[in-house]
Amino acid sequence: MERLLTMFEEADPFSTWWPTIAALAVGLVITVRTIMSGQRCPNDNQIKEQIVVITGGNSGIGYEIAMALAGRGGRIILACRNMKAGERAAAVIKRELGCRTPCYPDDDTNPADRYFVEARYLDLNSFRSVHHFAGQLMAEFDRVDVLVNNAGLVFANTHLPTPDGFEQHSQVNYLAPFLLTQLLLPHLQRSEQGRIVNVSAHAHQSAKIDFDDPLNVGTWAVKFHARDAFAHSKLAVLLATRWLAKELKGTSVTVNCCTPGLVRGTRHFRNSPLMSSICVRVVTFPWMWIFMKNPYEGAQCAIRLATDPQLKEVSGEYFNDCEIAASSEPGQDKELAKKLYMQTIKTLESVTKLTVDRETYAVEQESEPVLRLETAPDTETETNQSEESELELGMEEQQSLE
Repeated sequence: MERLLTMFEEADPFSTWWPTIAALAVGLVITVRTIMSGQRCPNDNQIKEQIVVITGGNSGIGYEIAMALAGRGGRIILACRNMKAGERAAAVIKRELGCRTPCYPDDDTNPADRYFVEARYLDLNSFRSVHHFAGQLMAEFDRVDVLVNNAGLVFANTHLPTPDGFEQHSQVNYLAPFLLTQLLLPHLQRSEQGRIVNVSAHAHQSAKIDFDDPLNVGTWAVKFHARDAFAHSKLAVLLATRWLAKELKGTSVTVNCCTPGLVRGTRHFRNSPLMSSICVRVVTFPWMWIFMKNPYEGAQCAIRLATDPQLKEVSGEYFNDCEIAASSEPGQDKELAKKLYMQTIKTLESVTKLTVDRETYAVEQESEPVLRLETAPDTETETNQSEESELELGMEEQQSLE
């Protein structure tokens, strides 16, 4: 041992280039990692008592958005398919925030009880579930201040349609969030400053879309790869955001969309070829760590869109790294946006209603105040698209690959 210590003491770091090369390599990795992690939300504005709905909030990017907005005073509703994971996430968020809250000698209140976070059942594979969720929410609350459409799906089986008859990526990533937004619009318009945040993805830049059939309901091909289906759904999110902003011009509601970037540690990867074997995981993990964001970093853009008063008049924009960014050329096509929006309205009206009978759900709540729906295994993520490990007594990290 003494010999080893003596060797280190007598070592001359300048007698070889290896220490310099190692230092440069470490510095380069840290620099690249810092750049790829993106910007942080540039404000810490409070949203006291604002009612915030986050789809896919039980894991990934959605979880990080919920944690941040709950810490800023929002009343958070986690819209989740997996209720067990949702309730666990809500409990962990309250506990974590409670641990950061200072306690006072004359206050016996549990710090965790100062935060309002709860999970509600929502299955985006079912328009009926979307109606039920929106109806209950509108019967219980007099307004909604922020809606974050974060939950998303990728690498799903394109041969297997949803119970409503649509391709899974199309319904979960686009049609169901579109329907939820339409149903909650009356409540969002009751807010002093209603905000809709749609989570898109970098993948929209590679999307293929037919002007005569932007929803692909007529020319859908089963050979369309899951990556293409995901890209198409995210381009649809962006285009619908553009046109909805025009529809909402002159109201108190703004709508924007954002990309969380390339995010690791989310449930998006569970069906990815990158996770196909242990060998592939081992080889790709270091590169994923360097070049991809974690869910916390991926959530920053959506957090800014939900809270920043400087964006009060900004609507219909596409954000990346907390700033307005250029989208693909199809993503800026106004005529395509209008055509997609109108076809979406027409298609949804053919299979469901775009309004909610609030009184019906109010009566239901009086007769059955606590409703529990049996939940299926979680096949969504979030934003959302936005969201490392899951929930350890709560969560391992989370949701959103782009």
